[in-house]
Amino acid sequence: MSFSRFLVAGLLGLVFTLAPVRAEHTDAVTPPTVPGSAAAVVPSNPAGPAAPVTPLPAAIPPTQPPATPAPAPLPTTSSAPPQGTLLPEGSEPEKSVVQIINGFQEPDWSAPWLFNVPHFASGTGFLIEGNRIMTNAHVVAWAQQLRVRRYHDPKPYFAKVEFVGQDVDLAVIKVEDPSFYEGMKPLQFGDLPKVRSTVVTYGFPAGGQQISYTRGVVSRIEVQGYVHIGNRAFLAAQTDAAINPGNSGGPVIQDDKVVGVAFEGISGLQNTGYFIPTGIIHHFLDDIKDGTYDGVPEAGLRLVALQNPAFRRMLKLPENSNKGVRVDRILNIPSTQALIKPNDVIMQVGDYPVDDDGTITYEGNTVGVSAAIDMAQNNDLLPLRIWRDGQMIDVKLPVKVYTDDYAQGNQYDVLPRYYIYGGLVFTPLSLDYLKTFGTDWTNSAGRELIYELAYRHIEDPEHWRPEAVVLASILDHSVNANLHVRGRAMIDKINGQRIERLSDVPKAFAAGTGNEDLIEFLPDHHFEVLRRDETVKATPDILDIYRVPAQSRL
Repeated sequence: MSFSRFLVAGLLGLVFTLAPVRAEHTDAVTPPTVPGSAAAVVPSNPAGPAAPVTPLPAAIPPTQPPATPAPAPLPTTSSAPPQGTLLPEGSEPEKSVVQIINGFQEPDWSAPWLFNVPHFASGTGFLIEGNRIMTNAHVVAWAQQLRVRRYHDPKPYFAKVEFVGQDVDLAVIKVEDPSFYEGMKPLQFGDLPKVRSTVVTYGFPAGGQQISYTRGVVSRIEVQGYVHIGNRAFLAAQTDAAINPGNSGGPVIQDDKVVGVAFEGISGLQNTGYFIPTGIIHHFLDDIKDGTYDGVPEAGLRLVALQNPAFRRMLKLPENSNKGVRVDRILNIPSTQALIKPNDVIMQVGDYPVDDDGTITYEGNTVGVSAAIDMAQNNDLLPLRIWRDGQMIDVKLPVKVYTDDYAQGNQYDVLPRYYIYGGLVFTPLSLDYLKTFGTDWTNSAGRELIYELAYRHIEDPEHWRPEAVVLASILDHSVNANLHVRGRAMIDKINGQRIERLSDVPKAFAAGTGNEDLIEFLPDHHFEVLRRDETVKATPDILDIYRVPAQSRL
């Protein structure tokens, strides 16, 4: 239970069971079907065999020579249209829903100066106020080119990302061509839908070019891990409406208003999808009003349930109370540490009393207490009611966006950093780097690297490094031929200097006093030695041999 939205579970479990419904770039990507192409495009990871495409017959051929044609029927006054008559134009929601095609290219985190081959994937978006199109952040991630198609319009329009919130998986993009918006009206937002109420999802899922509609029931509303970022959890709504790859970013409609944005599904389960509710959407839109997206702030409190009667008596809580959760740990946030103490009991957050199991009641739903902080913006003062030393006190806690755990989540649109010396490739330890170990990276990466990335800042903050550095690989050369460590090892010290960040690496090599550079590794403090004069001379040649454009990206 955690008031913090950092998810250790996201690193080790949830990230594999949930998937953005556009399909993650590193997983199966559904390329868009090109109208008029010679062959149908089959998804690389289809849910089942592709259904055959059967063209509608222009006429049914007769089995016998036709008789003399019958006279044409007289006009009828029936209101039903004759068979084959085109349906009326789409309603306003359909006209405002668009298909987004992303041509993207991701970096190779194991060789951070390289990029993977380009790919294409499609998602959905919809028009909102200000001639903006809302979609998911994962629909536009790593975009090199964005194309947008309107309802019943084959013409592609080019768009650019205006704002993106990687943590909440939301983005707004804009088409510069003013003709794009002709005949379109922005969709309006509604309230949080009730559980068991009906919603309709709009989108362009895999397998076709036309808009699709699926109806379903809101199954539950709770705090869920957001897979796009990997280490944050926010309010989400579950529905049994079919949400498939390509639906990502599409509106979830109730009573002609948007009540959510489709964004995730569960691999292997049918008719189970999630959408981002309007509370998170409004937070994102309010955040970008000043021209910058800051993100959802963090209180920095690790909370645990307080249902043990003996523990509650020890903390002198009222006998008849079932409220309050205990502060177990506090992240290294000075403003929080100045106001909150371990074993404080959080009784209320804003207007929401906190139950002893760590939940609040939010618009009739029992959700995790972290949902209460989702309403605050960066640098807000969050009202808290705290039980301490047998009495109730009120504090206003400053909340800010927390950045020290960025490497523990998936990173987007920021190129990976590195430093090369004598063919040794140094890079920050991150979730993206660990995933280069393969699909079974939680086992192959080793306990030491996972502990350093996900747990040390909580359990051993005195020895935590703000940016642990690893030897990612070695570009083979005679200068490093005799090194036993060939990569995937964490750096402890270089020339006696403790390495806290990647920027420390070149400084430590430059500060060496002898003609040997000493590199110490964790966890067993094994060390390797390079001759400085040979290494300095060989480094430019190594960069040239392996076609590395620059020695560093710091």
